[in-house]
Amino acid sequence: MNPLLDFSGLPRFAEIKPEHVAPAIEQLLDENRALISRLLADDSLPAWDTFVRPMEDANERLGRAWGPVGHLNAVMNSPELRDAYNSTLPKITAYYAELGQNLALFQKFKALRNSPEFAGLSPARKKIIENELRDFRLGGAELPDDKKTRYLAVQERQSELSSRFSDNILDATNEYTLVIENRGELDGLPEDVLQTAREAAQAAEKTGWLFTLKAPSYLPVMQFADNRDLREKMYRAYATRASEFGKPELDNTPLMDEIVTLRAEEAQLLGFANFGELSLAAKMAETPQQVVDFMRELAQRARPFAEKDLVELREFAKTKLNINDMRSWDAAYASEKLREQRYAFSEQEVKQYFPEDAVMAGLFKLVETLFGLQIKPAQAPVWHETVRFFDIRYEKDGLVGQFYFDLYARNSKRGGAWMDDVITRRRLDNGSIQTPVAYLNCNFSAPVGGKPAVFTHDEVQTLFHEFGHGLHHLLTEVEDLGVSGINGVEWDAVELPSQFMENFCWEWDVLQGMTRHADTNEKLPRALFDKMLAAKNFQSGLATLRQIEFAVFDMLMHSNFNVGQGKTILQLLDEVRAEVAVLIPPEFNRFPQSFSHIFSGGYSAGYYSYKWAEVLSADAYSLFEEHGVLNPEIGARFRAEVLAMGGARPAMESFTAFRGRAPSIDALLRHNGLIEA
Repeated sequence: MNPLLDFSGLPRFAEIKPEHVAPAIEQLLDENRALISRLLADDSLPAWDTFVRPMEDANERLGRAWGPVGHLNAVMNSPELRDAYNSTLPKITAYYAELGQNLALFQKFKALRNSPEFAGLSPARKKIIENELRDFRLGGAELPDDKKTRYLAVQERQSELSSRFSDNILDATNEYTLVIENRGELDGLPEDVLQTAREAAQAAEKTGWLFTLKAPSYLPVMQFADNRDLREKMYRAYATRASEFGKPELDNTPLMDEIVTLRAEEAQLLGFANFGELSLAAKMAETPQQVVDFMRELAQRARPFAEKDLVELREFAKTKLNINDMRSWDAAYASEKLREQRYAFSEQEVKQYFPEDAVMAGLFKLVETLFGLQIKPAQAPVWHETVRFFDIRYEKDGLVGQFYFDLYARNSKRGGAWMDDVITRRRLDNGSIQTPVAYLNCNFSAPVGGKPAVFTHDEVQTLFHEFGHGLHHLLTEVEDLGVSGINGVEWDAVELPSQFMENFCWEWDVLQGMTRHADTNEKLPRALFDKMLAAKNFQSGLATLRQIEFAVFDMLMHSNFNVGQGKTILQLLDEVRAEVAVLIPPEFNRFPQSFSHIFSGGYSAGYYSYKWAEVLSADAYSLFEEHGVLNPEIGARFRAEVLAMGGARPAMESFTAFRGRAPSIDALLRHNGLIEA
C-alpha cells in the first residue's frame, strides 16, 4: 500500500519514497473532484453533515498525504524528492484554486448560511461557514470565466516561483564552504565551534576547519572571530546568497520581481487596490496604511534608543577595538565585546549552562505546571535518527496531543525554525476525538564529542517560541477542523502564544530548573542571571528598528510599489532603511533575495504581524507578572480563553476574554526597555 494513503495513524516516514508522491496525490485529487461533483449534483438543501462534513473529510485526507511530502522536502531535501514535490505542487495549487473559484460550491455555502439549520449550529461551525464564504470571495468564485482562467494560472505560477525561491536559498547556502588551515586565523572562536568546524572538515576530507553559511557555523564567526577579514568574507557570502553575485540559476532577483507582479495582479483580479489590501482581508489589521502607521509610531518610540545604541557601539569599536569605520560585519562582534565589558559575561559563558537535556526538562516542567499537563517520550516512525517524539497528556485524562522535535541543522534541511501541523484535532464520525500532532523544527548545532548539545539563550527562546506555536495547535478543544488549533486564526494573531512563551526564558524561577553547566553540573548562578537580565534590552532599539524595517518594506512593497516603474525592490528597501534604520548595510547586501518569510513562507504583506502580536503577547504576559508567573490558575485561563479556542472566535475576543480589556502597547515598550526610566 502507498504509505501516503494510510490515514490510520502517524505518517510512515521510513517507507515514504519520492515515487509514492504523484500516484497518491493524483488518486486523492480524482476522488475529491468526484465527491464535489456528487455534492453539486444533489438538489437537496445543503446541510452540515451531508455537505460540509464529506468535503472536510476529503480535504483532510489530501492534506494528510501532502503534508509529509512538504515536510520531508523541507527537512530531508534530495534531488529526487524535490523533483517529486515540485512536479506535484502545481496540481495541488490548481485543485485549491479550482475549489476557491467554484461558484456552484459558493452558492451551496450561501444556501447553508441562509438555511434554518444555520441558527442551530455551534459558534465554531458558524465561524467555519462565514470563513468559507469570505474565502470564496477571496478565491475568485465570483469572477467571470476568462478571469478565473487567468487567476488559476497566476496561483500556479506563484506557488512554483515560491518553491524555487526557497530551493535557491537552500542550494546557495549549501554551496558555500570556507576552509581555514591556519589556526591563528580563528582566534576568538569558542572551542565547541572549532570542534564542530574541524569535524566538518574531516567529514569533507579536508584539513583544517570548515565553515558554512548555516546559522550554527556562520553566527559564531560573526560574533566571536577576531579576524576582521574572515568576518567580512563570511558576511559578504551570506549577504549575497541567491543573488546576481552567485550562480545565475540561483539568482532570486527575477523571481522576486515576478512574484510581486503576480500578487498585484491577483489582488486586482479580485477587486482590491493592491495585494496588501487582499492580505489584510483575513487579518486583524484593517488597511495597509494602518499597519504602516503602527510601525512608524513604534519606530518613532524606538529610534532614540537605537541611535543611542549605535553611538555607544561605534565609540566602543573605535576606542577599545581599534575599528574606526565600523561596518556591518563588525556589528555583532563589537556588540558581543561591549556586552562582555558592560555586563561582565559572554554569550559563550551563558551557553554552557543550557545543555539540551536540562533545557528540554525545564521547558516541559513549565508547560506541565502552567497547563496541568504531562509530557512523556513516545515512539513513532521518524525521518532522521536525531528526531524525537513525545506525548502530551492531561494529568487525569488520556492523550491530548503528540509532537516531533527535529532540533539540529543539516544540509538537507531549510534554515530557520518553524512549527507545522501533522494531524489536527476534530471529532470523528464514531464519536471519538482525533489527537492533534505537530512538527517542531529548529536549526541548532548538533552534539559534538559525545556531550549533549548546548544552546545559546537566544536558541532557548527560539525553542520556547516554536513550542508556543505547538501548544496553540495541540491544546485546542475545538472539535471542527476548520477552526481547530491554529486553523482560522488571523495571521497577525498567530504569533501571540509563541511570543508569549519567550517571556518565561527571563524568569529566575523558570531558569533555575532548566540550567546545568555542561562540564561542572552547577546551576546557573544568580549573579550571572542578574547580568543577563541587566543586558536583556541591550541594543533593543536596534533590534526593534530592524524588525520594523522588514515589516514596513514588506507592506509598502505589496501596497505602494510597482515592479518596473521607476525603482527596484532593492531601491525600495533602501528608501525604507533611510527612513527607519540607523545602521545601514553595505551597498552589496542583497537581503530581499533571501527574505523567505515573505517570498516563500506565508508572511507576504504580513511580516508586521510579529510586532502586532508582540503587543498582544506582552500584554497577556503582564497578567502573569501581576499574579505570579507560574500561577496555574492564570495558566488555566490562558489555556481556556486563548489556546483552547483556536480560530473558533475572533482573536481579539479571545484576548479580551483572557485579559479583561483591550490590548495596550505599554507592556511591549516596558519589556523591550523602550520607556525612559
